[in-house]
Amino acid sequence: MFSIALRIILYDKVRTLITLIGVVFAVALIFAQIGIYLGLMETASLIIDRTPGDIWITSKNNRNFDFSMPFPELKINRVLTAEGVKNAEKLIVTWGVIKQPQGGTEQVEIVGYNPDTGIGGPWEMKAGDVRDVKSGNYIIVDASSMKRLGMLEKGDHREIMSRRLKVVGISQSVKSFTTAPIVFTSYKTAQHIGGYVGEGETVFIIANVFDGYPVKDVVERLREALPGLDVYSKDEFSKKTRLYWTIETGVGFSFLITILISFFIGMLIVGQMIYNSTVEYLKEFGTLKAIGAANIDIYKIIFSEALINAILGYVISLMLTLASVKVYKTTEMVFTINTEVAALVFLITLVMCVFSAFISVRKIRRIDPALVFRG
Repeated sequence: MFSIALRIILYDKVRTLITLIGVVFAVALIFAQIGIYLGLMETASLIIDRTPGDIWITSKNNRNFDFSMPFPELKINRVLTAEGVKNAEKLIVTWGVIKQPQGGTEQVEIVGYNPDTGIGGPWEMKAGDVRDVKSGNYIIVDASSMKRLGMLEKGDHREIMSRRLKVVGISQSVKSFTTAPIVFTSYKTAQHIGGYVGEGETVFIIANVFDGYPVKDVVERLREALPGLDVYSKDEFSKKTRLYWTIETGVGFSFLITILISFFIGMLIVGQMIYNSTVEYLKEFGTLKAIGAANIDIYKIIFSEALINAILGYVISLMLTLASVKVYKTTEMVFTINTEVAALVFLITLVMCVFSAFISVRKIRRIDPALVFRG
């Protein structure tokens, strides 16, 4: 049955080519939408995922990493005395405005960390060291921020919130989801910029757990000890941040709509091809039924056509997607393609093409074997 389906597909090469192009377009668009969405979500929780720390402690009802409210930094003492906690660090995330040398301003996201441990700071440096922000008005700027802030080098100065700061390092791979450039500085400097010094406030406490202590158990212990705060494992807080940006901003819905549209376009294209092919060979199918072929045998031919289109369209789309990854990188757009994504898109492609064959199956079911004897 598979060989018959292949002969039917190859008989009309022009129609097959048009159908294949449609499938490739639909599947490639699905690949692109899923890949870009996952890349954006990785960016949204990038600092959480790359920061060494098992547990994140935040203000009550905090919904994401970027917009968190401060709370008393003395809460770290309760964290450190909790059973199972190995160490803990405070982290500031606040917002400010940077003055441009040519005039104008840009909003920046400021991350203040402990330079001695580097927890919460940049993990990959192009120039300088994460400890260089210690003991002074110093900042580290990510290379991805250059388009917004202009070219920056070590030794340059910028003014943020009326405070003159010296660039002592250039990080890389710290892309911002909010599009506002990310600037790293020491915890104390960020505390002054954010206005958290007088009240002695922080924005996050990041804790590590001793080996042998389940993170889940320590999280529950800290939740009991800190009723006015929210306590999450790293994975929980990362997922919470991604979920916020997916649902609350409509990002997830817009990507889902595009994926669904691509799915139905592909289904219509394949369905149209298989249906036209079925109508064209209606008498031949009638002949098969007249000589004893069951409906299931003809169904196998139709579904084989759909399967061939699915496999060919998917393979070509996958090759095009892998080839386009470099293009995404040159535009500094994060694009995620992995085995799980490839498997998911293959399943979507199979469902798309197989479902499109059901219209033709209904047509075959009503074929009268006597059709072959009619003029």
